[in-house]
Amino acid sequence: MEKYFNDAIIGNKEITASFTENGELIRLFYPNTDYRQFIDFLHMGVKINDSAMIYLHDDINNMYKQYYTENTNILNTEILNTYFELKVLQTDFVCENKNVLIRKYKMKNENSIDLDISFIAHSSLLTSNNNQVSGYYKNNTLFQYMHDYTFTICSDKKVEKSQINNNKGNIQSGVIGDKDYVGMSSDSSISYNLGVLKTNEEIEFCIYITIFHGADVKTIEKKIEEIKNIDYKKELEKTKRYWEKYVKDHDTIKLANSNSEYMNTLKKIYKRTILLYPLLINHLTGGISAAVEIDENRTKCGRYSYCWPRDAIFITNALDILKMEKETERFYKTFCKMTQSKSGMWEQRFYTDGSLAPCWGYQIDETASVIYGVYNHYEHTNNLKFLKDTWKMCENATKYLKKYIQKVLDGIDEVYKSYDLWEENEGIHTYSLATIFSSFEKMLAIYDKLKPTFEGNRLRLEKIEKEEAILRKYLIQIKDYILKNLYDNDKKSFVRNIDGKMDISLLGIVTPFKLFLPKEKKVLNTIERMELTLRTYTGGYLRYEGDTYAGGNPWVIANLWMASYYIEAGNKKKARECFDFVVKSATKHGFLPEQVDNSTMQAKWVIGLGWSHAMFIDVLNKLYVP
Repeated sequence: MEKYFNDAIIGNKEITASFTENGELIRLFYPNTDYRQFIDFLHMGVKINDSAMIYLHDDINNMYKQYYTENTNILNTEILNTYFELKVLQTDFVCENKNVLIRKYKMKNENSIDLDISFIAHSSLLTSNNNQVSGYYKNNTLFQYMHDYTFTICSDKKVEKSQINNNKGNIQSGVIGDKDYVGMSSDSSISYNLGVLKTNEEIEFCIYITIFHGADVKTIEKKIEEIKNIDYKKELEKTKRYWEKYVKDHDTIKLANSNSEYMNTLKKIYKRTILLYPLLINHLTGGISAAVEIDENRTKCGRYSYCWPRDAIFITNALDILKMEKETERFYKTFCKMTQSKSGMWEQRFYTDGSLAPCWGYQIDETASVIYGVYNHYEHTNNLKFLKDTWKMCENATKYLKKYIQKVLDGIDEVYKSYDLWEENEGIHTYSLATIFSSFEKMLAIYDKLKPTFEGNRLRLEKIEKEEAILRKYLIQIKDYILKNLYDNDKKSFVRNIDGKMDISLLGIVTPFKLFLPKEKKVLNTIERMELTLRTYTGGYLRYEGDTYAGGNPWVIANLWMASYYIEAGNKKKARECFDFVVKSATKHGFLPEQVDNSTMQAKWVIGLGWSHAMFIDVLNKLYVP
């Protein structure tokens, strides 16, 4: 069964893990936030007295409550089996400076009878013909290995039984065991005898999960013995302090204390955003994953766990607001430089390590967005050295954009069509032209800041002055092109492209790219039409007319984009209405989805979308910072 919803996310700089709302670990990424994912399934369960296997995360008699330790990426799941009255507290966290996921279990017998408990871990890893998974049991540790990685499960308790092969045939009984210590199965299991719990008695134990890359057997076995001796309490406290300090260091908006449910939800989203971003960022390259993956088999989409340059420039703006400037700088100075093509362009999307990811077309706004983002970061930091380090990259991108826009102006659009930002329609798009317009404006601003550093270099200054004249001419021509070709006089509205549809991305001409002022007549006409065609009965906005993707619901970024427009227009009342819709749609942990189900007002599709959280931070900053 496909598991599309990551209800909770934890991790450190190299491990990212996601869970269901019942505490099932469903994805584990290492060594990067987007690659690779190891888990097919990891079922934890108990056998009590003479019962069959009782799955901790999926049983009709189980009741659940899940919550994060405040201001941390430490996840707690309370599980109560009402049949046996066994209460379980499962605490999951990844050590701050060790690549170990610790699962701490505290079990209490709240029954009037004794409970004889065995704990079973049944692990199946993703396997392929080119890199098959095998199982191996030795020294109280389950090893699941392939050519280049080894996945291990061990505990501070002694293993009672293990089974490497044919687990699916008998695991439901809760009884495992066979003669083999090694085999060619991708799923294996181990069990622990926890003994008899009398009424009101408690027991605690830990499961340690870790992954090794390219290490030999002796090295792995030595490290496993070190892991078994981890002081759980010290690691938990160290991890707790780390995340609490992280939140404190990046709490830049300083929301006022309040007892209202609304403000508590607002703060929960805000704090969870701070805690989410380090789990989406490749800390070596600066690449930013759009989200933790939800659809590995591409049954409903083209996958999400990649870095789109366009998405990332919205996220880096949020990072700058949250004083995560080093992460932003690494994105532009490392990731963007390593992924830029020789021609100056950036492709649709990449893995966060800089490798080219699967693509299905070209989007010109990916390239233009980077130049916009570079100068936007400079405006946050006033770091002239950063501009010096990136201006050649931006010049190269500008050269590519000039070729594109000249083809558009010359009417040779068949050769230079690109996909829109939703990656669905090929053509010449208002949003795409707006990003190019803004990139040329930002390039002019970059030149303006850097020219004093070239004093005495006459040839360089002359070259810059010629380039500035060309870019200024293009600014006039792009704006004229949009007014002539992408404003429908019959509808009295800007349109997204030749199909004449309304699209939330039309707001880009005002915010963030500032081609037009928010109260110009043509803009106001467009907003009025958008309100009539894109706003739904719940107050949520669709991306565009006729949107059917993943159910055709309102998108969080659409509402936040509209909120941003109304702020620019000086209408904070309308802005708050758009913003409130988003706040009410957050999950119980404070994650923002991609979409909101119009019928239930619940999070829909991707949970913890980086772009949604980024625009939330941008609007929150505009609304709550004087």
